[in-house]
Amino acid sequence: MKNARHEQILKLITKYEVETQEELASLLNESGFQVTQATVSRDIRQLRLRKVQTEDGRQHYRPDSGEDPNLAMRYQRVLRESFVSMDVSLNIVVIHTVAGMAMAAAAALDSLAWPEILGSIAGDDTIMAVLRSPEDASSVKKRLVGQRGGSKC
Repeated sequence: MKNARHEQILKLITKYEVETQEELASLLNESGFQVTQATVSRDIRQLRLRKVQTEDGRQHYRPDSGEDPNLAMRYQRVLRESFVSMDVSLNIVVIHTVAGMAMAAAAALDSLAWPEILGSIAGDDTIMAVLRSPEDASSVKKRLVGQRGGSKC
């Protein structure tokens, strides 16, 4: 349950500019996770979320962009566990995920910071990642399959 809640938190802070623990608790409750403010506080600490300032001066939660290997492992787990299938078309990799997990998986993909990936766009269950070249797309597909430990590609 905790892993699912953590995945939902990452999805929510990617989708919304969550400013407070109370707002995050409300979004989690709306998503079917019955939580208290104390649980949310503990989750924020465990996920190592931090507040970042927007251009208008407001602050919202984001994953720490530091070099924390535990956070990178969590992101990789989100990507691995949400993965369904993948295909390549020229310099685009299309990744299908479990319903509702594409945004969290795209955040995980972006956290890998691979220079071949120019960017990604996520819907509900599909990610489109644009690569620098068709060769890079094939290479990234192989790397993602390797991280997954085999796949349904």
